Amino acid sequence: MTEAYIYDACRTPRGKGRPDGALHEVTSVALSARLLNAVKARNGLEGHAVEDVIWGNVTQVGEQGGCLARSAVLLSDLDERIPGLAINRFCASGMEAVNLAANQVKGGAGQAYIAGGVEMMGRVAMGSDGAAIAVDPSLAMKTYFVPQGISADIIATEYGFSREQADALAVESQNRAAAAWAENRFAKSIVPVVDQNGVVILERDEYMRPGTTVEGLGALKASFKDMGEVMPGFDKVAMLKYPHLSAIEHIHHAGNSSGIVDGAAAVLIGNKEFGAAHGLKPRARIRATAKIGTDPTIMLTGPVPVTEKILKDSGMKISDLDLFEVNEAFASVVLRFMQAFEVDPARVNVNGGAIAMGHPLGATGAIIIGTLLDELERRDLSTGLATLCIASGMGAATIIERV
Repeated sequence: MTEAYIYDACRTPRGKGRPDGALHEVTSVALSARLLNAVKARNGLEGHAVEDVIWGNVTQVGEQGGCLARSAVLLSDLDERIPGLAINRFCASGMEAVNLAANQVKGGAGQAYIAGGVEMMGRVAMGSDGAAIAVDPSLAMKTYFVPQGISADIIATEYGFSREQADALAVESQNRAAAAWAENRFAKSIVPVVDQNGVVILERDEYMRPGTTVEGLGALKASFKDMGEVMPGFDKVAMLKYPHLSAIEHIHHAGNSSGIVDGAAAVLIGNKEFGAAHGLKPRARIRATAKIGTDPTIMLTGPVPVTEKILKDSGMKISDLDLFEVNEAFASVVLRFMQAFEVDPARVNVNGGAIAMGHPLGATGAIIIGTLLDELERRDLSTGLATLCIASGMGAATIIERV
């Protein structure tokens, strides 16, 4: 089978996803088009250079609807013969775009793709597209639906994680992100966002809160306690599903959960012939991809079974991997991953994660693949895994290997 290589990976800085965020006046299509232009310029792409643009986006409504991928191509400087495919696998949309592109290349369906995603959470609110699993009683009751924050707290309860452990992980994420920026570890990938006049409006991740302490986080109220215990009382729903739990421990809050932000990311994927034709050197090969469905109530445990699956499918062991990027949707998600595989925390999210820098839903999967590649190169290591939990009970993973 043909190999699929990563030739480039880039992203925008992440802006606060609210009206005073630096990117609030930038639309999803505009941010996407500017990043596509950066991929074109960085790699000297001319004409019908890639087979397709596969673009992840979660809330596909309003200005993020209508096949945003094609709209972004048309607004960009890419050749109009390049089509666009908009996809949605919730939080793993950006990763799924990369994995789809890689598997298309491996299967011979085109020499190269641009894959990634975008989410402007400050402009198009999460959940504003509606969701049958949340609002259709026939499905919500069948699946014992609870919001993601409750699911994160169920993980903490089921697997024994304390508020102190979650807060310590959050502080470490902040410290690592601050150190990464101070040492310019993201320099290879960051594409500053400019306005129509060419003025830079954002050149570093805006959401970070350096100086965060465990003591400061300890003063924050648990975000999901009231909706769990009072109205609408989701804890009772969870305990119907898991009768062995006598109560749900609510440990998550804004400081140990991922931030609502705006951002985009892109990965250029192609076969060997594509690189030779464009004078590009491959940076890594996509060694394996995987996805899996999981229990939709606890919902966010997907990184564990999908990692088990990808290792089994590829004949690898956890010890074969040098670094890990596990999306920090909530602290308990990462704590569970490290517990399940007994991996050294020093090899997980070494430059911080979404707790510190934010989680632009449709882009994050592509962001962490690029972050993983940059860090493997910086440390002169070989192989790494990126994985995310996904709403409605799923998991996705990608293993990359430097070449």
